[in-house]
Amino acid sequence: KGFSSTFTGERRPKGDPIFEALGATDELSSAIGLAGEFSSEKGHTFVDQLHKIQCMLQDVGSNLATPLSSAREAHRKRTSFSEKPVLELEQWIDSYSEQLPPLRAFILPSGGRSSAALHFSRAVCRRAERCVVPLVQAGEADPNVAKYLNRLSDYLFVLARYAAMKEGKEEKIYIKPEP
Repeated sequence: KGFSSTFTGERRPKGDPIFEALGATDELSSAIGLAGEFSSEKGHTFVDQLHKIQCMLQDVGSNLATPLSSAREAHRKRTSFSEKPVLELEQWIDSYSEQLPPLRAFILPSGGRSSAALHFSRAVCRRAERCVVPLVQAGEADPNVAKYLNRLSDYLFVLARYAAMKEGKEEKIYIKPEP
């Protein structure tokens, strides 16, 4: 009948912003899974990090599916989302960034299949973040969930560049078309 249940048992329309955010997060996990498969074929060592991120996205989904306005303390405790995963992403970003040449121009999603799939994952991540921010602002989701998605998109960008570099693939740069 066009309704679904949250973790708290509350029935909401399927078009509710919570379900939009859950769908975008699920799509993000799928995109990361695809990027992980391409990256695994190339022997990248960061594939385990991508798997860990997919597991964290399950926790993101649990938090989103537990709107704070209807959650009991037991629900909140079970689906809380800490800042620790955010800090871990920041460490990973720093580690890969140190190995990359500085950006001197805008780059286009490119650099081989692993890199392009990671760029695609980054774009999906940005959409998921845009779906989550209004929930955080409305007090329905933990602010750390939005922070995690924000840092995750940066991680995916840096990782895409790193994958291209490791595979010896060229990153295509933006060139302004002649008028």
